[in-house]
Amino acid sequence: MDIHEYQAKELLAGFGVPVPRGSVAYSADQAVYAATELGGWHWAVKAQIHSGGRGKAGGVKLCRTYHEVADVARTLLGSRLVTNQTGPEGKLCTRVYIEAAEPFEREIYLGFVLDRKTERILVIASGQGGMEVEEIAHDDMMQIEVEPAVGMQPFQAREIAFGLGLNIKQVSQAVSTIMGCYRAFRDLDATMLEINPLVVTKDGKVMALDAKMSFDDNAIFRRRQIAEMRDVSQEDPREAQAAQHGLNYVGLAGDIGCIINGAGLAMATMDMIKYAGGEPANFLDVGGGASPERVGQAFNLVLSDPGVKAILVNIFAGINRCDWVAEGVVQAAKGLRVPLIVRLAGTNVDEGMKIVRECGLPIILADSLADAANKAVAAARGDLKA
Repeated sequence: MDIHEYQAKELLAGFGVPVPRGSVAYSADQAVYAATELGGWHWAVKAQIHSGGRGKAGGVKLCRTYHEVADVARTLLGSRLVTNQTGPEGKLCTRVYIEAAEPFEREIYLGFVLDRKTERILVIASGQGGMEVEEIAHDDMMQIEVEPAVGMQPFQAREIAFGLGLNIKQVSQAVSTIMGCYRAFRDLDATMLEINPLVVTKDGKVMALDAKMSFDDNAIFRRRQIAEMRDVSQEDPREAQAAQHGLNYVGLAGDIGCIINGAGLAMATMDMIKYAGGEPANFLDVGGGASPERVGQAFNLVLSDPGVKAILVNIFAGINRCDWVAEGVVQAAKGLRVPLIVRLAGTNVDEGMKIVRECGLPIILADSLADAANKAVAAARGDLKA
């Protein structure tokens, strides 16, 4: 789960990470009021969307007058901001963050990520931050692994701070910031924390000028504070709907809808579709308890994508039962206007296949994963009919 910049800064501030003063606004009038409350004569107006690259896309503007603040807020609010991470459809901006603009001398990159290969928290830092961080060579990045048994130690934070070329005064502040970020990452079940840039101001302060955080969906149940920060308007509506029904769904750009149980089988099926020359329209894992009702909900999700030209159901029943799945498939297939390919295996497979064969609906049966993928690709192209 992702959250907005202003929410990430609020969390980080609670762990002692210095952040500029700011306030969120949902209208141009609120933006002006926020600027007057902050005082000063320079403000940054930032579009709040779940994406990086906002600066390059025009989503971050510096303003010198209240009139400029109002104009920028009015332009951003209600617009769809297209960045290099959103795709061509962009993300809808429903709120802006008004922040006191701090003049700075240096931009630094600092990131924390969960490295699943080493099962460690990986800290990444570079003396070159800002909008061009993607262009930084890998060799210019510092990386430190955190041993989970003891956690991050101050000496590791000092190693990073000195490696960034900070002076003694700045090193002390940077160590406090790095350790605060680590505690926030660890204590809030985060999977990613990125500060880009972490700046050194003209008066020598180290401050988080931007912040992004992502969290483990499986731990949200014990993080009510984080759960309340969810902004479903920034998510794919289908993915949000799937989460409400306990389904794992990710929309893709292909035309073959997939309804599968088990993440491993789902990925293998998508690979097989690609190998057969097709493109999957989604990743959808209905889980182990694929009841008829759950299968019906999965069909509704897949069919909500107008680009779907064929649907492939691939179920390997272990704790589940093929006859249950078959009942759900038959019920959902009534009135279906796109070809449906079904492959069942595992518990009660004979009963399940019998239900599908005798239902009287134009369902295409497959004997294996490869057969199912080939038939799905042919059906999507219009070369195969039941």
